[in-house]
Amino acid sequence: MADDCVFCKVGAGEILSEKVFDDGMAFAIRDLYPKAPTHLLVIPYDHVGVLEAESGVQRALAAHCLEIAPRIAAAAGLGEMGYRLVVNQGAESGQEVLHFHLHILGGREMGSMG
Repeated sequence: MADDCVFCKVGAGEILSEKVFDDGMAFAIRDLYPKAPTHLLVIPYDHVGVLEAESGVQRALAAHCLEIAPRIAAAAGLGEMGYRLVVNQGAESGQEVLHFHLHILGGREMGSMG
């Protein structure tokens, strides 16, 4: 756990947040500042920073988040409608918490990104 990491503190129960999913390796919570009607964050319990600087084990935890995202999206009612998965890496990408996390966005037309 990184001492100053808000996601590590949420995972450890030091900051209360309703977990909508938890499999012991990762958990999902609702984003406090949603960008879509459904905006969930999938977060590994272990601190995973910038992917290219992390170990294979830590990168595997990030991959696990991608593996469980469809199940979490379906449980949130997004399976039929579709959803967007977003990962930001580094400050210039818009990443605000420097702990790997995956955004699941849905519940409205997302439009194209290009």
